[in-house]
Amino acid sequence: MTGGECYACAREGEFERLPAYQRIAVDEHWRVAHAVDCALPGWLVLLPRRHLESMAELSDAEAASLGVWQVRLARALEVVTGCRKAYVAQFGEAEGFAHVHFHVVPRGEGLPVEWRGPRVFGLLRAGEGAVPVERMDELAGRLAAALGE
Repeated sequence: MTGGECYACAREGEFERLPAYQRIAVDEHWRVAHAVDCALPGWLVLLPRRHLESMAELSDAEAASLGVWQVRLARALEVVTGCRKAYVAQFGEAEGFAHVHFHVVPRGEGLPVEWRGPRVFGLLRAGEGAVPVERMDELAGRLAAALGE
């Protein structure tokens, strides 16, 4: 990505052509996608549908639905992946990813101790070990069904 590009906004701009894993669920304020270049199946990203770079910029309506979305996603992940819990984090520091976004990460029983807690972010930028597109699309369908989408 070149400087100034926003990955989330570029995807939003091509919404109708996005693969299933990039549009698992959507409403007027939020879009749910599977994390890209990630080694953990089911790692979700909750993105506002407009560009903002700080949580303080959320509208009251966006803020009001944020917690509801996070809980819905955690519940869907438990149903679909069998995870014990879901981590939720927001940083937005990587180049091209300053757009506010919330990671909703399934923490299953089988996740090795060395990848638990904040160390789970070591599973991003997985390259060859990333979850294949076909698997992300399959999970997207199951998660959408669990969310009632």
